[in-house]
Amino acid sequence: MTIQRQFAIWALVIGVFVLSLWLLKSILLPFVAGMAIAYLLDPLADRLERLGLSRLLATTLITVTFLALTVVSMILLLPVLYNQSMALLEIMPDLIQRGQLFMLEMGDGRLAQLLGARAPDVEKAITDSVGNSVKWLVDLLPSLGSQGLQFVGLISLIVVTPVVAFYLLLDWDRMVERIDALLPRDHAETIRQLARDINTVLAGFVRGQVIVCLVLGVIYAVGLSLVGLRFGLAVGIIAGIISFIPYLGTIVGFVVGVALALFQFWPDYVSIGLVVGVFAIGQFIEGNFLSPKLVGDRVGLHPVWVMFAIFAFAALFGFVGALLALPVAAALGVLTRFGIARYRASQLYLGSGGPDS
Repeated sequence: MTIQRQFAIWALVIGVFVLSLWLLKSILLPFVAGMAIAYLLDPLADRLERLGLSRLLATTLITVTFLALTVVSMILLLPVLYNQSMALLEIMPDLIQRGQLFMLEMGDGRLAQLLGARAPDVEKAITDSVGNSVKWLVDLLPSLGSQGLQFVGLISLIVVTPVVAFYLLLDWDRMVERIDALLPRDHAETIRQLARDINTVLAGFVRGQVIVCLVLGVIYAVGLSLVGLRFGLAVGIIAGIISFIPYLGTIVGFVVGVALALFQFWPDYVSIGLVVGVFAIGQFIEGNFLSPKLVGDRVGLHPVWVMFAIFAFAALFGFVGALLALPVAAALGVLTRFGIARYRASQLYLGSGGPDS
């Protein structure tokens, strides 16, 4: 079979996969989430098997433990997190208006001089901007229920995901063997090596980053609560979750936390400094201990590439796309490095003179 024909077949397979993903994106969330959970827990199931447990018993034990921890965490954290988040949304228009007054008082005409404009024009621009922000928030609040997860979708996520995760985890090794048996024999070893490389990159990043998110969420939530910041628990947990995207969680949490601190504590510089210190400590621990030990540079996923992949796939396929972004980013990274290595070894790169030309 010619290279052109092989390329056409693989392009057709990828095209059918992307089209199916696009057409079925509204129902895929519990299945993709279940697959992600099974992938994360498969090494633990393999370890329990090596200790003498059957695959069924290991899968059952892992699933029950995972569900119990999830339920306990939701019972303990969700009510507080929900209440703080709703209260934060309710007072957000007032915070924005106070921010307007703060900017006008701090500027005191100097902002207009710096911009080369008249003070009334600057005040009008700030007022219009704040008014538009308040209107956007007012319009957003009623739409959260209709644009978020619908009740049926939420029920399917809660009920279907554990079932999917259980059966995929139970049959994971058999599925891998069946897929391996379908590989084209001439390229089987190459595909296996690429799959191992993708698994190394993906496992190293995802499993390491999950632990980083948990630790940062605890540091931010506990630290902000101890310094007395209102909504500190919600801000800390959200910042920890968003930290799955490198740097984004710290940036968002820092901006929101410091803004809240300014409105709550001003002009108490010590309290504001303590809020800044919580994020500084979290970033120091993450940058010097957590990421180097748990993630490391060996995974080969650049933070910018991770951010681009997550945002791009989320824009195309919604939350399902966000879940699929990392596997696709890892695969594309490995395939790109493989293609570059083949290119550097090819006659196209070396030329007619060979390596010494």
